[in-house]
Amino acid sequence: MSLDPPPYLGSLQNNIRQRPIPWDGAARQGSITEGQLAKIRAVDKVKKEQRKQVVEGDLDGYRILFVGEPGTPGVLESASKRSDVVQYILVLLSDLLDGVPALAKALCKDSDPYRHFLPLLAHSNNPEDPIPLLTSTVLATLMANSRDESPSAEHAQPLILSYLCGLTKNSNDAGLQDIAVMEYSSLLYSRSSRQLFWKQRSETVTPLIEILQKAAGIGESSSASLWSGNTTTRSAGFEGLSGGVGLQLLYHVLLVLWQLSFEAEDIGDDLDDEYDIVLLYTQLLRLSPKEKTTRLLLSTLYNLLEANPSTLLPAAILARLPALLQNVSGRHLTDPDLQEDLEKLKEMLEEYSKTKTTFDEYVAEVQSGHLRWSPPHRHQVFWAENARKILEFENGEIPRKMADIMKKPWENDKAVLAIACNDIGCLVREVPEKRYQLEKLGLKTRIMELMQDSDENVRWESLRALGGWLKYSFENN
Repeated sequence: MSLDPPPYLGSLQNNIRQRPIPWDGAARQGSITEGQLAKIRAVDKVKKEQRKQVVEGDLDGYRILFVGEPGTPGVLESASKRSDVVQYILVLLSDLLDGVPALAKALCKDSDPYRHFLPLLAHSNNPEDPIPLLTSTVLATLMANSRDESPSAEHAQPLILSYLCGLTKNSNDAGLQDIAVMEYSSLLYSRSSRQLFWKQRSETVTPLIEILQKAAGIGESSSASLWSGNTTTRSAGFEGLSGGVGLQLLYHVLLVLWQLSFEAEDIGDDLDDEYDIVLLYTQLLRLSPKEKTTRLLLSTLYNLLEANPSTLLPAAILARLPALLQNVSGRHLTDPDLQEDLEKLKEMLEEYSKTKTTFDEYVAEVQSGHLRWSPPHRHQVFWAENARKILEFENGEIPRKMADIMKKPWENDKAVLAIACNDIGCLVREVPEKRYQLEKLGLKTRIMELMQDSDENVRWESLRALGGWLKYSFENN
């Protein structure tokens, strides 16, 4: 997938191309050999077509120039003490990889073409040093163009991802963030590379999700405000480019996560468990200002839901995605791929909605890890019909999940604790003989603790829940 380089990278490369390098002096000093210099001059500052012919006519020679061979060091190794030469060579190699597709495959004939590049990612601690950034660009292009899946590539990719992670976390420099995200995109060329990317998700995926959360205007409260329905739309998010998230960076982040969604069958559930991805994407879709961002959002959602229908379709219903899709249908859309994904998503959700029950909705809400005052919580008939079923579902999965939810303080959304207390009280009231099952999970103890909570509603609901326990305790005495 070819994308124009970010302006900062293009400007840096242009500046280095225009610098005069005293090649003859470098050769006399032994920084480079006469043979290396001849190969450099044959492709330096010549027309692209001539450059391509020269390299294609001597692929082995240019492989040896850049990565060396036993007994013959490559030019980066030879010139390692000359930063000006190293910078120039990295830009030249980047140009050659872009202009001569066969070169990447030729370099990968070496058993480990990355060994002399990887140390340059940690060339210095000076943030102004361009060598690490230029090196990551070369490595990403080399891997992407060769589609290398060798053991040496598998070893190198985590190191490259760790370097790029440092750039994506630099929220003060959107230019560096964009470079890193575009290089992420070029690296996700195979299933194994996407799996490696996911394996390092605390470094790779988490900063991208944080960028999207900023763009959606939900900040540090994460998904709490979305679940509670307290977000403001259009006052934050894309239209105001919340948190300085520009449209280009936003598009590239969405592109990377779309590529990752092709592994949805393996990672979809974890992606939603850890990042509330369905809820976040529903909010982003609500705010999406351009067809190109809307297309990526819809396509990613389709990939996720289609691969994980039993778990993520309920999450989509909870996030009110079906109503939003109707709204999106009313927009003036011209992209046929976007329209196709939109219709497929609507059909999938409509089909699911025909068969789902209120019990399914409740289970999905608890499994999402975030409760809101949806209709079942206050509906006495629901509890009379489903309390025992809730306790017995998947050998007690729902009470265990409820215990996990209640362990958290929920400082940004105290309603979750109030709702959990309400639900536990309903279970005790409807199935009192099972209250010991709840006590073993620590739920009675936690409810007693919440009677001292700072939130009035939490205190009230915990008192009501505890009342059920006390009632049946007195009756049994």
